[in-house]
Amino acid sequence: MRRFDGDRILVATGNRGKLGEISALLEPFKTQVLSLADFGLDEPAETELSFSGNARIKAHAAAQASGLPALADDSGLTVDGLAGAPGIYTADWAEGGNGRDFAVAMTKTWGLLEAMAEAAPRRAQFRCTLVLAWPDGHDDVFEGVAKGQIVWPMRGVSGHGYDPIFVPDGHDETFGEMAPDLKNRISHRADAFGKLVAGCFT
Repeated sequence: MRRFDGDRILVATGNRGKLGEISALLEPFKTQVLSLADFGLDEPAETELSFSGNARIKAHAAAQASGLPALADDSGLTVDGLAGAPGIYTADWAEGGNGRDFAVAMTKTWGLLEAMAEAAPRRAQFRCTLVLAWPDGHDDVFEGVAKGQIVWPMRGVSGHGYDPIFVPDGHDETFGEMAPDLKNRISHRADAFGKLVAGCFT
């Protein structure tokens, strides 16, 4: 693994929720966090069939375009009763005529589990893959997971995505109800980020 010793890093996402979470996790390292918008860049098409493949596409495209080390995240929800769906299509399930609506995605997820009469607890995992890529083509890959279960109805207005229907193991609140600082300590992204820090920042 390659040690990161720069003072600037590009976080290769257009998702403001992800950007905020990653920026908070990077804050202790006194590294200036830049976004795709700072360079006028868009996220490339995600054409791979895995979280790591799609994260690599985004990280390398951003590193090449900016000349800076770039950190990309690909993450999603895998539901045991749905054979791992929505998986890499987590965000796609929220697409509609007026853009992304995660209430629609959460309703679809629960509806499919109900149609299958899936027994409780309805096990699921939030998964995150972080890729740190350099302009010379080197990259390091880190995977994190938060295990839990799907609940209904939706609870909470914090977080983003499917957070209001996911209760992590060992807790009673959904990610949508949880204080952001607590979620940021136990999330799939925090798990992956801890591995990134151990591998590249310390």
